[in-house]
Amino acid sequence: MAEIRVTASHSQPLRVFFYVQHLLGIGHLARASRIASALAKDGCQVTVVTGGVPVNGFPGADVTSVTLPAVVASSAGFSGLADQSGNPVGEEFLSRRRDFLLKAFRQAAPDVVVIEAFPFGRRQMRFELLPLLDAISEADPKPRLYTSVRDILQQQKKPGRDEETVGLLRNHFDGVLVHGDPHFVRLEETFPLTEAIADKIIYTGLVAPALPPEPVETFDIVVSAGGGAVGRDLIRASLEAASRVARDRRWLLIAGPNLPEQDYADLAMDAPGNVELVRFRKDFPSLLRGAELSISQAGYNTVGDLLVAGCRAILVPFTAGGETEQSVRAERLERLGLALALPEAGLTTDMLVDAVKTALSCPKPGNPNIDLGGAARTSAILSDSR
Repeated sequence: MAEIRVTASHSQPLRVFFYVQHLLGIGHLARASRIASALAKDGCQVTVVTGGVPVNGFPGADVTSVTLPAVVASSAGFSGLADQSGNPVGEEFLSRRRDFLLKAFRQAAPDVVVIEAFPFGRRQMRFELLPLLDAISEADPKPRLYTSVRDILQQQKKPGRDEETVGLLRNHFDGVLVHGDPHFVRLEETFPLTEAIADKIIYTGLVAPALPPEPVETFDIVVSAGGGAVGRDLIRASLEAASRVARDRRWLLIAGPNLPEQDYADLAMDAPGNVELVRFRKDFPSLLRGAELSISQAGYNTVGDLLVAGCRAILVPFTAGGETEQSVRAERLERLGLALALPEAGLTTDMLVDAVKTALSCPKPGNPNIDLGGAARTSAILSDSR
């Protein structure tokens, strides 16, 4: 059963209602949580509504947290919704979620509403987000409404989807917060109808963390698979590579909390002596600062950590289910000399071994010259929105 967990109270005038739904990994939740914390730091009263499986530490203790009955993606292609046990959710479940979301909105009585991803993505959540848009329109006073999106979008293949997005934005939203640097990538590169909403777009810079502290433990090569639900092949190839290249280096393989237990046990059994296999490291950003090389997928938050740490990087972008966003990011970083990119499909140990040799022979990347201050900038934009 859903619950409202009040973790902090504020008396500042600006009330922000922030909706975020993570379905597979935790990247959306991590970025939204970082923005919410920046808002709280600036004196805003922030309510963060989450609809995925709870993740320790997200959102932070400095905001009010509303937890909806959790749903996850029923497939890597995000084509359906399931409960935490993997069972498809029915109309009764979805109606209960919708009603709870609307109740939380009315209780919060916000001055500003931020919806993460929608309407560019999260179409599966229209059953509750379209009623929320109606409730916002009918509220008196009416709060300002923004969508919060990463810099690179999943490109739509179905006719009419982009036009539908433009219609919702023009009819309901006051602004589009694009969490990127236009000198790195512009929204029109992955959203062809950008000109139709150009008056609403605000670039914030990448929502990246501050420079982490020096690591208390050092590994030469750090391999990470995000949440782990789709990173098994990357971890397996890295484990095999560690027995053939950089054998005098310490390797840390972070498999992720969602890697199936049997897969994790099989990997642990095969790990050579220079490899430590773990599910999670809270100090991951610090580990990157002390590492010679990172091997990872190309998710938004991981790349932000890499750019802040100035670590050499091999990126293997997630492409299952027709995903394109990570490939665009990896290719752009490779073009700028900030990473090497390898394909997820058909990844072999030989390919990874060659990439490790190449990466370690190159100097560490210098200043990326990319705006990484997106959290503070977003807070400033929303704080000045009334």
